[in-house]
Amino acid sequence: MDFDLSSEQAAIIETAGRYAADRLESNVEALDHGEGRAEFLASLKGLAELGYMGLNLSSDYGGSEAGALSCALAVQEVAKTCSSTAVTMSVTNLVGEVIQAIGSQEQKETFLPSLADGRFPAGSFCLTESGAGSDPASMKTRAEKDGNGWLLNGSKLYITSAEYAGILIVWAVTDPDAPKGKGISLFLVDPATAGITIGKAENKMGQSGSATNEVVFQDCKIPASALLGEENAGFRTAMKELTGGRINVSGIALGIADAAMKTAVAYVREREQFGTKVADFQGIQWMIADTYTELEAGRLLMLQAAQLKDENRPYAKAASMAKLFSTEAANRACYTALQLMGGAGYIKDNPLERYTRDVRITTIYEGTSEIQRVIIARELMKEMEAVI
Repeated sequence: MDFDLSSEQAAIIETAGRYAADRLESNVEALDHGEGRAEFLASLKGLAELGYMGLNLSSDYGGSEAGALSCALAVQEVAKTCSSTAVTMSVTNLVGEVIQAIGSQEQKETFLPSLADGRFPAGSFCLTESGAGSDPASMKTRAEKDGNGWLLNGSKLYITSAEYAGILIVWAVTDPDAPKGKGISLFLVDPATAGITIGKAENKMGQSGSATNEVVFQDCKIPASALLGEENAGFRTAMKELTGGRINVSGIALGIADAAMKTAVAYVREREQFGTKVADFQGIQWMIADTYTELEAGRLLMLQAAQLKDENRPYAKAASMAKLFSTEAANRACYTALQLMGGAGYIKDNPLERYTRDVRITTIYEGTSEIQRVIIARELMKEMEAVI
């Protein structure tokens, strides 16, 4: 297996890192305090102009055709500086991929160029509900046929980028009599449509720059052309297409962890205790070695999952393994970094405090660690049954 990146992939990473340093770093603290939104939106436009909002989209629609692996690596690089920007970038890329995969030609031509070039600051998925998070098949939002269109009613929670998204992909029950998970459809919805209310941004523990909103649909009339993909096949689409998002979340987590450990290692190389550099103590060296070994293992799992996706091979198990291991390892890494820095790392003036808050959500969104274990076990059982 060749672990060397192509010149194109290396250039994508380098450009992302340079852009993050030049455009994102100065606004990170403001975003963490609920400010700097105008600059944040401007930086998203800049990323789009560089091709980072359509990394896995066809050039026919303005995409970069760089692939899933390049997308994961780019998200990881951006997350080292600003995880709020990275998650917005990740979700927007995935929205485009879903439209490209199952949308009509008209839908692709209408929406994909606007996602890729930044006319839409972001795209959003409206899937989670108060009683349908890890169990999305239990959603209650309804779409009923109404003349030559559909009428949407219901509410969605924790929707990333909802308040500035240019397009929403909404899941709704279209056949309430169907078996659980079988009567759900997807719709492409303009967030400015009458009957949609987007709530205020949630006051979150971390990743504050990325808006997370409630979206309420009340007698929201949408045209028949809003149906995305096959009617009543939305749950299957969710389970298949959103799997790719787990690869990107691995990248986000690893990016945050990398930034945290670099901060901590720089500190212990300078700080002295008992007349010795803290980094020279064997116990400290072992903490650093163990952490970087775990992060490297997570990176390899992420690369494997992305490569499988790029090759159009089954990658559900690999993506769940990458997300589970990488996000849990990244959380441990941030806490190890905090331990290495002691009281200095606990002070808000130090970015490590923010990294530790930002990384926590990575074990939750795009499927919790517990759900990833369920998926991994299920896929393993299928493989074992095939062998037997």
